[in-house]
Amino acid sequence: MIQRALRATLLAGLLALMSACDSVHFYAQAVHGQSTILLSREPISKLLESADTDDELRRRLTLVEAARGFAEQQLGLQSDGSFTSFVDAGREHLVWNVFAAPADSIDLLNWCFPVAGCVSYRGYFSEQAAQRFADKLTQQGLDVYVGGVDAYSTLGWFEDPLPSTVLRRSDTQLAGLIFHELAHQRVYLPGDTRFNESFASFVEREGLRRWLEHTGQVELYQRAIESLEVQQRFAKFVGDYREQLRALYAESAAATVQQASKNTLINEMRSAWTQHQDAAYYTSWFAGDINNAKLATVAAYFDWVPAFEQLFINSGQQFEVFLTQVEAMTQVSDSDRQLQLSVLQTVRLQGADLALVRTSP
Repeated sequence: MIQRALRATLLAGLLALMSACDSVHFYAQAVHGQSTILLSREPISKLLESADTDDELRRRLTLVEAARGFAEQQLGLQSDGSFTSFVDAGREHLVWNVFAAPADSIDLLNWCFPVAGCVSYRGYFSEQAAQRFADKLTQQGLDVYVGGVDAYSTLGWFEDPLPSTVLRRSDTQLAGLIFHELAHQRVYLPGDTRFNESFASFVEREGLRRWLEHTGQVELYQRAIESLEVQQRFAKFVGDYREQLRALYAESAAATVQQASKNTLINEMRSAWTQHQDAAYYTSWFAGDINNAKLATVAAYFDWVPAFEQLFINSGQQFEVFLTQVEAMTQVSDSDRQLQLSVLQTVRLQGADLALVRTSP
């Protein structure tokens, strides 16, 4: 109780500090939204004991309990009370993130906060509030994208509940989410989204492999991996066009000429996806408006996954050794960390190429 009171006091101080630097309304909605979630939590253990709990909800909550226990016992991740409770959000998404980029750049704008550091979005607990902020940014001539988020981590500051917004996911996706979010609580580097999300995505993948092996559902792993590989191929496809746009923006062309070329390239991307092997997926993403901000959001989750795969191999595939080495990477300079990741990435990708050669007929 004392620890919780201390955290609340500290957070209040941080919010007071932040309010002096930015919109009071933004922080007010953040405090209200987070407080509402925390105050609406119900212990999962209580729901499992209740005869009023829906059978399907009971099954999913039982799975979450088991996955959380597995993460703590087998993956070196500590929940510290997170995912021990459930909250019915009563809406489609838990929060809506607003992303923005200049009309002639695919680099997202950053907003900096205490604790979380600099991040490439602003989160709102109301879709209407997110859209109002997005409209203001659009009026400033920025490319803007609003995306719904079903779950997030407060990085151990609070005991995060399992939100109802994630129950649409399959059993494997739900277990993977637990591993992904708890990974953030173990290692988080303020200001480096690519590092954080690639690390958590690797933990999700390897954790899921071990979890399905542990539960005797090995046959489901290939399906889960196929889904993740679709995401990676989509990210690479979008990334290739994003880099073409980067090259375009580096040219000293007139704004009107540049905009016309931008539109042509984006239309070319839409058309190319219809011929892609994964064209059945992401149809709504390609059907909607596409701009620099939307394109930039695709990059972060998988960029360094091969590097973390290699680090895991170097760690003897022992999670605690691996996690300790990842923590050590957060203590070095940005340039040194990028170099380490680049070397690991090169070794992993070259090794994968060699494996393909060896197995070719």
